[in-house]
Amino acid sequence: MARAVVPAPLTVQEFEGTCWLGLVPFRMEDVMFRGLPALPYLSAFPEMNLRLYVEHAGRPGVWFVSLDAANMLAVWGARQFAHLPYFHASMTVTQDSDSVTYQSERTNDSPRRVVFRGAYWPTSPVFEARAGTLDHFLTERYRLYTIDDAGRLVTIDIHHQPWPLQRASADIDENTVGTAQGFPVAGAPLLHFSRRQDVVGWRVTMA
Repeated sequence: MARAVVPAPLTVQEFEGTCWLGLVPFRMEDVMFRGLPALPYLSAFPEMNLRLYVEHAGRPGVWFVSLDAANMLAVWGARQFAHLPYFHASMTVTQDSDSVTYQSERTNDSPRRVVFRGAYWPTSPVFEARAGTLDHFLTERYRLYTIDDAGRLVTIDIHHQPWPLQRASADIDENTVGTAQGFPVAGAPLLHFSRRQDVVGWRVTMA
């Protein structure tokens, strides 16, 4: 299934013979263009992405199967200018000192509901992933790939410090994000948690 949704210039990466599908729910804050102030409605909103792990010309990166966001303008802008498969969703995030409760349901007319409802929390001290481990393979990626309207492969490079990771547990009430989009999910999930990560993104360029 991964090969069917990833364009031919990209190679789907595996870790020790296994292809991984990542689901990443989080909250965006202080989103802004360089030199402009953050605006309350436009700069803070929940977002969730479903991703595959790929490479091109020896450069590892991420291919987004889909991205859901609660901000309609952000969805339009990302589709228009970054060529990313964003969808509008009804989303709520509640956080306390121990856990995060996250709910998302896509607001389109698809016959299959794309929904995530659950709570998750950290279970270990903070650590940085070591090179060569599965933790590092899944998290330390600094490029995303997408396809523009002309069918050309384009990239967006990002920069951040190494992820401050924690092991995690979760109570998942409903999760159809992968299966509703055609991905069979097998085995127990591998869960990570991070309190915060500051990210800088560069402009869209040709790969």
